[in-house]
Amino acid sequence: MIDTVPETGSTNTDLTARLRDGEALAEGYWLVADRQTSGRGRQGRTWFDGFGNFMGSTIVRPHERDPAPSSLALVAGLAVYEAVLPLISAPTDLSLKWPNDLMLGGAKLAGILLEREKDAIVVGIGVNLADAPDLPDRRTVALSAYGPAPDRDTFAQSLASIFDREIERWRSYGLEPLVRRWESVAHRGGTPLHVHPPGEEPIDGAFAGLTKDGALRLRLAGGEERVIHAGDVMLANEEG
Repeated sequence: MIDTVPETGSTNTDLTARLRDGEALAEGYWLVADRQTSGRGRQGRTWFDGFGNFMGSTIVRPHERDPAPSSLALVAGLAVYEAVLPLISAPTDLSLKWPNDLMLGGAKLAGILLEREKDAIVVGIGVNLADAPDLPDRRTVALSAYGPAPDRDTFAQSLASIFDREIERWRSYGLEPLVRRWESVAHRGGTPLHVHPPGEEPIDGAFAGLTKDGALRLRLAGGEERVIHAGDVMLANEEG
């Protein structure tokens, strides 16, 4: 089910508030906005509200036997990747960046924000279909740079269907195939990364894949490996 509103502050904020108030929102429900006035991204960043872009949130209710809820960032990333892939002519330009960005030609095309509320996870997704923000610290891109901007409502239907399929795979087969699939469409091993873990100084290294539970493996200059469970990650060529 997809509900569309002309304008709201943030679809993630709306859904977390409704859950907090006890509304029985079913898993698979989506709230999509034409405009957002207070959209939020990771690390407290503003979530760009360009008209014609996809800005929406959905709900997942993890079961006791499901993989760790944090791995839903990988699930969402794969869903967005699969939804965008048929819309571009150069698939090799499209890749995932840990923990939750979709890159096109080395620039950010889409982002994901996960938030917990009671027994549910709210998954917010933003995809630059028609327009891309001008950010001071990183390059961005919209699908309109590669051809006509996709219709937002058609994209929403496709993404919702693909996301449901990826959730079913996540529940049925666990993390191992999920991690393998994610790595297969990520940027290449050895890609230089600039990582800023929470509360630490930034560190540089090279992408060495993911751990079995979906954390980032970063190979440092001396050859040792550092496992990153949270942090801001940028590609060397991503900075604006």
